[in-house]
Amino acid sequence: MKIFIDTADIKEIKEIASWGVLDGVTTNPTLIARAGLGFKETINEICKIVNGPISVEVTSTDAEGMIKEARKLAKIHPNIIIKIPITPDGLKATKRLSKEGITINMTLVFSANQALLAAKAGAGYVSPFIGRLDDIGNEGMQVVRDIAQIFKQNGVKTKLLVASIRHPIHVIEAAKLGADVATIPPPVIRKMVTHPLTSKGIEKFLEDWKRVPKK
Repeated sequence: MKIFIDTADIKEIKEIASWGVLDGVTTNPTLIARAGLGFKETINEICKIVNGPISVEVTSTDAEGMIKEARKLAKIHPNIIIKIPITPDGLKATKRLSKEGITINMTLVFSANQALLAAKAGAGYVSPFIGRLDDIGNEGMQVVRDIAQIFKQNGVKTKLLVASIRHPIHVIEAAKLGADVATIPPPVIRKMVTHPLTSKGIEKFLEDWKRVPKK
């Protein structure tokens, strides 16, 4: 399973990319607004840091506007993936853009039915938002489970990208279910790399090393 970072924070992307574990980046208008930089400046900086798929979302709500915006965004860098929300207009835009060779990440997916339609329209990625489902009392991972089964049984080539991850258990479950990608916020990636026994082990090794003669 590939690991994307879900942020537009340049500092965070640089730091975690330096660990050698990042395969790509996902952004959205909210994350870019939080970053506090200009849109193009932010995207260009991200593309310099991570050599992998960079998801950038359209803000138009009608098919023609999405298509026009997507074509413009796709020209920024070869690694740009266009995020389009799952709506009737989103499906129309995805069908046309995918035929032009522009890869679409269909976003804001909350059901297996939506994922199936996204795949039929030609989306390269489909992004179920599991954390938001959990927030309203549903089991987000069940949707991932359903999508994974449908895609596998029907030979669907669309990649399953698990989004809206809240904690490390979500990452483990996504990997166990065979997701192609998990896009993870920086705080959760940091939690994945830490464990109290690791910290205690390092502390013990260093204490013992102090007692070893250095001659």
